[in-house]
Formats: sequence, structure tokens, C-alpha cells
Amino acid sequence: MRGNIDKGAWSHKLPETEVLELGGVSIYVLHDLAQLDLKPKAAGFAVVVSGHSHIPKQQTRDGVLYCNPGSAGPQRFKLPVSVGKLIVEDGRVRGKLVTLLAPDPGKP
Repeated sequence: MRGNIDKGAWSHKLPETEVLELGGVSIYVLHDLAQLDLKPKAAGFAVVVSGHSHIPKQQTRDGVLYCNPGSAGPQRFKLPVSVGKLIVEDGRVRGKLVTLLAPDPGKP
């Protein structure tokens, strides 16, 4: 996936969005949720995965799971280092956020 700081000719090879199908579950992936230009439920997606803010968050709206896994790289701002898991079983999906490193309150 292409992020907002991915610049240069090499980055044009990276897709802006991706559609995945896993175990009968349709997943839409994009960098910035604010750029979502479709209605996930109407399009048949069970999950929307986005990033951009690096804030780990998971919520279900209108039957669609929205997941931002956060960031697994170097700690940014005062946010935790985290990843997200999608567990697909019997055509259903649930998400789990996993904190790898708690926020450092002294970090700017």
C-alpha cells in the first residue's frame, strides 16, 4: 500500500487501495480512511483496514469492522507500537489490536 509519505517514481508501483478475500470475508484496504470513496456495506465489504493516523482503533459501524492497526515501526508521537489481527472463522471476522510497546509519556 502507498502511504502519504511514499514519494518518487518507485511509489507509483504501490497500489492506493487493495481488495482481499479471505475465508469468504471481503476486506478493503486503504491508507487514509478520510479518502474512502465507497460505501463498504453496499460494496459487500465486511472489513475496512486503514492507517495514516497511526492510532490503533477498532470499531464496527453499520455491520462493517473498521480497523486501524496503528504502527509496528518506531514509536511515533505518544502512541503505542501496535499491530492488528483479523481472525476469520466460518465466514465471519473479528479483529484484535495487539500492543507491542506501551506509549512513552516522555516522548514528544
